[in-house]
Formats: sequence, structure tokens, C-alpha cells
Amino acid sequence: MKDKRILYVSSEVVPYLPETEISSMSFEAPRMVNQQGGQIRIFMPRYGNINERRHQLHEVIRLSGINLVINDLDMPLIIKVASIPKERIQVYFIDNDEYFKRKATLTDENGALFSDNDERAIFFAKGVIETVKKLNWSPDVIHVHGWLASLLPLYLREYYKDEPLFNESKIVTSVYNQSFNNTLNKDMVNKIKFDNINEEAIKSLEEPSYNNLMQVAVDYSDALIMGSEVLPEHLEKYIKDSNKPVLEYKSKDEFGEAYTEFFNTEVLG
Repeated sequence: MKDKRILYVSSEVVPYLPETEISSMSFEAPRMVNQQGGQIRIFMPRYGNINERRHQLHEVIRLSGINLVINDLDMPLIIKVASIPKERIQVYFIDNDEYFKRKATLTDENGALFSDNDERAIFFAKGVIETVKKLNWSPDVIHVHGWLASLLPLYLREYYKDEPLFNESKIVTSVYNQSFNNTLNKDMVNKIKFDNINEEAIKSLEEPSYNNLMQVAVDYSDALIMGSEVLPEHLEKYIKDSNKPVLEYKSKDEFGEAYTEFFNTEVLG
């Protein structure tokens, strides 16, 4: 992976959030590419329960300050950055007071999904792409982790389809078993339609369940990785029927060689 540019877009990354399958792989995969001499950038949301002082986050003024339109409302984009200790890896944080100030990630103290998680996902996808444009950094591969990041393939291929910076970028989505019950806000599909996105492409999001959200990510990805040993049956079948390159599940201890070969032969080959 030497000299390859890989953009990691994840809903969670250690050490900023507790260890899960997603947060762990969102650290291990870029660390491996970094050690192989690849260039990496990691993006995640700046949830309010991330300790800014302890992790030494600071705002990047030259990247902040633009407004993103979400469902006809102007929402200011704030970009913060931190370095993972000992790894010389920079992490960019997408922030906005309305969406990410609360001291929690995706659910309230009773475990209920936040009603604006749909808008947070749209904001995150647009915020990452706008920031990478400002950095003028053209990734060879964009690797997506976690359902809050799952709108990125759709937005990149539809809303930003005329953006030359991403013309050659390949999108890889890792699909995990870390899901949610019920659905996101039922108005989600209309908020995406507001961005003039192909209605046919998002018809399934009239029912914004975990499976339907991930299916849209699968539709707009170039290759897929089974991030968990067991996935919802329907989703696993959808991935296998997609006729796209698929890497079967690999544990944290054994993924290195398999990921490298998959990226070099199936994604970039």
C-alpha cells in the first residue's frame, strides 16, 4: 500500500471512543497502511462525550467556517484535529453544535436513537467530502465504517458526482453487525431528496432501517468487506448478490495480509 492514499470515514475510532468491532478496525486498518508507507486521513464525528482536553483536539480554522445545507437549514461546519499518540496518525473530527454537542454518541441514556441521527449522517457525509475538497487531497480508496458513515458512498456518487477530485477514487464499505432496532427518522428520505438525489436510488430509505441504509451503501460501493463474522442474513445475501468484490470476515489478528491483497488486487488492481 506504499504511497497509496486511503481516506477512512468511520462513525467511531479508538482511542476516542470505547473499543468495538468498528472502532477497533477503524484504527487497526489505517495503522497498518501507515506502517506500509501509505498516506492516510481518518474522519469521524466529534461527539460530545469525546474528551477534547485529554485527546488534545483543536479547531482547524482554515477548514472550518463553511455552512452545509441540511434540509434547507444552514448548519456551520467545524473541523477539529488530533493525533493518535505514538502512531503519528492524524484524525479529523466533523463537528457542529446542533448535532454533536450532546454528551453521547447515537442514543440517549435510555438507549433510544436520537431523532436527528438521519440529519447527523447527512451532515457527516457532506462534511467529510467538503473538508477533503478543501485539503485538495485525492484519495485512491475511501474506506467506510459504521452506519452513521453509510451515506457517504451515495453522496459521493450522486451529489458530488461532478467533483473531479474523486474521479478515480474507489469506495470500499465494511459492513458490520453493529446495527440498531426500528428505524431512523421516517422523513430521512425527503431530506436526502432535498439534495436532488436520484429518487429511485433511495426508494428503500422510505423505511430507514439498518439493513436498508447499508444496502444503499452497498449499491454505491466498488468493493465490500464483511466486518463481522455474522451479519443479518438478508444483508449478507444482498452483499453476495451484488456481484462486487467481497472480502470475507477476518479477525483483528489476521486481517493484515488479506486486506493488503484485497486492496491491491480487487480494489486498485
